[in-house]
Amino acid sequence: MPGLTVSSWIAAWAGLLPAGADVLDLAAGKGRHSRFFAARGHRVTAVDRDASGLADIDNVEVVAADLEGGSPWPLGSRRFGAAVVTNYLHRPLFPDLFDALQPGGILLYETFMVGNERFGKPDRPDFLLKDGELLELVRGRFSVTAYEARMISEPKMAMVQRIAARKTG
Repeated sequence: MPGLTVSSWIAAWAGLLPAGADVLDLAAGKGRHSRFFAARGHRVTAVDRDASGLADIDNVEVVAADLEGGSPWPLGSRRFGAAVVTNYLHRPLFPDLFDALQPGGILLYETFMVGNERFGKPDRPDFLLKDGELLELVRGRFSVTAYEARMISEPKMAMVQRIAARKTG
């Protein structure tokens, strides 16, 4: 789909995924990362409240779920070899997201952090990670391969936190 650019962070760390790993793309939007991982030979499950932007992707299971609207976790006890989340933060989902990763599974997460309010949306604290929050969330559960908390200029100015980590045990 034209205009859908894969996150440079996701592309840089995609090589951590074992060949053929099942991938969960949470808050998939129009499916830029679902398309990317499907093209790399992964089975992808894309979850978003509006699945209309995902309908045209071949070999991707699409799950429509309003995760912030009180819908239960839509994937039951399914486990994935990787989970990808970008530009999305709903803190109550972290336990389900972490449980959805099998031992050794890869977490690739990138979203906005405090300080982003000066660049635009999101600007509410509910949608901005606190300083070091991603590191704290994975402590004792994941082995961190890479982590950043910084200002980026592409695709636009923003303050982000991003992590690439492997689930232990």
